Amino acid sequence: MSGSDHGKINTVISAWLCIAIGSAVVLYSGSSPFSLALAAPISIAGVVLLVFGIGMKNEESVDYKIIKNWEPESDLLPDAGGPMYRIDTTLVEPIRTSVLCGRCGNVHWSEGGRPHSFVCPICEIELWRDEEE
Repeated sequence: MSGSDHGKINTVISAWLCIAIGSAVVLYSGSSPFSLALAAPISIAGVVLLVFGIGMKNEESVDYKIIKNWEPESDLLPDAGGPMYRIDTTLVEPIRTSVLCGRCGNVHWSEGGRPHSFVCPICEIELWRDEEE
């Protein structure tokens, strides 16, 4: 389920709870002016939420075409005493990783997850090297 499907379900459940609570207040408290003044807004809010929740549209969960065509912006990063870089890895298939070199703005793509080490092919600066190698 996508996030909006959960939102739709939560809205409809909240609506029914408001209607039930408003009805229960009138049923168990009698029809005193105080209970009606308390129950009426709760029940009306429940009806409004129910109409709104039923009218919410279902969204597609993942657009794979957008994921496949996504490109990070080529941008220069501030020099903070060492080479700066940014790594982006897709979480759904196809798993691809982009590395943005902050010094020259080059974006390099590789298949799979984060590599153990990386040297920018444009400015030939080592951005990182894992210690486990």
